[in-house]
Amino acid sequence: MREVMDDLMRWWRADAPVGMATVTATWRSAPRQPGATMLVGPDGTAVGSVSGGCVEAAVYDLCQEVVAAGVPRAQRYGVHDDDAYAVGLTCGGSIEVFVERVDRDTFPDLAEVASAIAGRSPVAVLTCVAGPPERVGRRMVLWPDRRSGSLGSGRLDDAATDDGRGLLAAGRTGLLHYGTDGERRGSGLTLLLNAYAPPARMIVFGAIDFAAAVARVGAFLGYRVTVCDARPVFATARRFPDADEVVVDWPHRYLAAEARAGHLDERTVVCVLTHDPKFDVPVLRVALDLPLAYVGAMGSRRTHDDRLVRLREEGVPEAALRRLASPIGLDLGARTPEETAVSIAAEIVATRWGGNGAPLSRLDGRIHTHHRTAPE
Repeated sequence: MREVMDDLMRWWRADAPVGMATVTATWRSAPRQPGATMLVGPDGTAVGSVSGGCVEAAVYDLCQEVVAAGVPRAQRYGVHDDDAYAVGLTCGGSIEVFVERVDRDTFPDLAEVASAIAGRSPVAVLTCVAGPPERVGRRMVLWPDRRSGSLGSGRLDDAATDDGRGLLAAGRTGLLHYGTDGERRGSGLTLLLNAYAPPARMIVFGAIDFAAAVARVGAFLGYRVTVCDARPVFATARRFPDADEVVVDWPHRYLAAEARAGHLDERTVVCVLTHDPKFDVPVLRVALDLPLAYVGAMGSRRTHDDRLVRLREEGVPEAALRRLASPIGLDLGARTPEETAVSIAAEIVATRWGGNGAPLSRLDGRIHTHHRTAPE
């Protein structure tokens, strides 16, 4: 929806109904991914694409039918369908699209969604794309701190809020499946979640073997991972294939420049793995002065104590030092770089969602809570 938002808002402000088709699922070599959108405006104008041209003509007609009837519909197109040749999907894949009528009545929160997207603020739109007829087309909008609308059940709204914010925090669009009353192990109801947020960043300082493992698990969690080290012989893309970028620079200089450029936000996590005071003290001084989600530093208890003395000498206040996760990670008994990366990832997840790291088997009550100690 992001790429067609200008046209969608123009028609929405004019209170003119629009047919909106969104890709909900793909199989094999379908050319567009879930979340891709095509609009058919009130004047017959088509904007956007759901298949790169393969099935647009058929979807165009379906959008017009849905606008006229006011009833949303889901349709699958693929080479195995009887009408595959007619609609022209010759790329060898299949797509499923959900078509709905969008106007001020059906999507009252669209202006707020558009504003959040324009301001690069996280927002997610959940739409029921399969289920009981009275539920299909219902919508809920999620922000990190609130929600609007309902999917038709309080229990479903709560479950979708918990799961949806998890996807939003990772910047991921996808399908969620529930029972009709929000049962996570149930079936019969499918939600499409469109997440509008750039992936959160993970910046790993120190081009060591532990950094390679942390970069791998960070990418798995959906972070955009940067590895930074001042030593060019170690900071190479070949050594860190899971990182989105590898930067050769002094850590504190790089982090300060990224902050000035507005490339960091309250979802950014920083892992300082150098355990060398000439690197980690300057970068931690910068990091602890920024509103980041997590700042952790590797080292022994002795290294940690020495680091705190040096940071205090640099004028870092006690309140900032209390935000420092050092020694980094949860107590999992980790030994290898991979195990240590899991312990670091576990602490980051616990910090993000307010978990305490205790085994769920020893706890009572809800597994997912609404309490959050850190912004998504």
